[in-house]
Amino acid sequence: MGKYVRIQTELPGPKSKAVLERKGKAVPRALAPLAPFVVAKAEGAVIEDLDGNRFLDFSGGWGVMSVGHNHPKVVAAIKEQAEKFVHTDFTAVPYEVLVELAERINRLAPGPSPKRTVFFNSGAEAVENAVKISRAATGRKAVICFEHAFHGRTYLAMTMTHKAIPYKAGFGPYVPDVFRLPYPYPYRNPISMEELERRLLSLVDPREVACVVVEPVIGEGGFIVPPPEFFPFLRELADRHGFLLVVDEVQTGVGRTGRFFATEHYGVEPHLITFAKSIAGGMPLSGVVGVAEVMEEPIPGAIGGTYVGNPVACAAALAVLDVVEEEGLAARADHIGDILRRGLERIAQRFPIVGEVRGLGAMVGAELVKDPATKTPAKEETARIQKEALRRGLIFPTAGVYGNVIRFLVPLTIPDDALEEGLSILEQAFEAALG
Repeated sequence: MGKYVRIQTELPGPKSKAVLERKGKAVPRALAPLAPFVVAKAEGAVIEDLDGNRFLDFSGGWGVMSVGHNHPKVVAAIKEQAEKFVHTDFTAVPYEVLVELAERINRLAPGPSPKRTVFFNSGAEAVENAVKISRAATGRKAVICFEHAFHGRTYLAMTMTHKAIPYKAGFGPYVPDVFRLPYPYPYRNPISMEELERRLLSLVDPREVACVVVEPVIGEGGFIVPPPEFFPFLRELADRHGFLLVVDEVQTGVGRTGRFFATEHYGVEPHLITFAKSIAGGMPLSGVVGVAEVMEEPIPGAIGGTYVGNPVACAAALAVLDVVEEEGLAARADHIGDILRRGLERIAQRFPIVGEVRGLGAMVGAELVKDPATKTPAKEETARIQKEALRRGLIFPTAGVYGNVIRFLVPLTIPDDALEEGLSILEQAFEAALG
């Protein structure tokens, strides 16, 4: 038992167990939780379950809680807006809070071009609408995406997602005119830019390509950081062939990598950027920000939706932006990343199963392999470590096509001693799982 973690019952405890038994009779198995307990309340980086057990949350609601659970400024903004009005649909009766949020996102987007922003509900919606905008702007249809990508579960986004099981199994046929290239993966596949272009030309006529959609750091696919020349190459390729560069920042955005948008690390201006997850402190909100002349191509009514840019979610997002700025969370992401890397590298010195520690800012992970020479993915061992960590009070997701990457998506407000406590639990989990 530490300062933050408190495990006082078996997991699940009796109250959580009762709810989970009800879940099995009311909710389909497709919604399969990681945690063997049920949340009662959460604050900052700590989740407490129905039985009074407390856990450190290194998952951040799958990368959503950059400002932490129940940040008082976000909660206050939600309450204040909800007391005014909850919904009108912006295309029925517009509201200022959406306009103000769009103005702020436009200012934060990288590059000198004037910007426009449109809002949606989920990351998948943002990705699909970015493709729609690209097709409207170029008059073309083909979409280029990458290996290891995750773009969502709706049909086009699912087609663009690389990992078949569980995301695509049994759901075909898939959307046509989607073509996939290798993502530069320094640990496993350090492909050159010349080879990437050769493969593009063998897949599709670039004159038919509307856009290339790419993550600046691969998220669910394994926290893969590309080489620095990758994004300048993509922008030059897009300009040369007349298609658009769309950067999927659903997981990397809102300060996660040490910049508000991870694209800033690479010194390029995308035509379009998608964002979601951490933008609204847990409220459902996503969006696309892009170059004004591209964003103005779809005709009125062509994009939108009943709940997109909900006023309560927009108010929450404005509060999140205030917290990110006032508390210097982008800079803090670099500090958090340093602590996480040191902790993982300390574990790597004891356990050769850690093949590589990598990341950008606070978006840090470790790839586990059975043998450092063959780099055979250690899928089962990773699952055991995750399970042992959960038993001891640490929540974190795994990633990668083989599920062999430990990844951290901690709140950027997390105290240093909470990080150290979590890393200590992780080391104990390695010991318990591997001996």
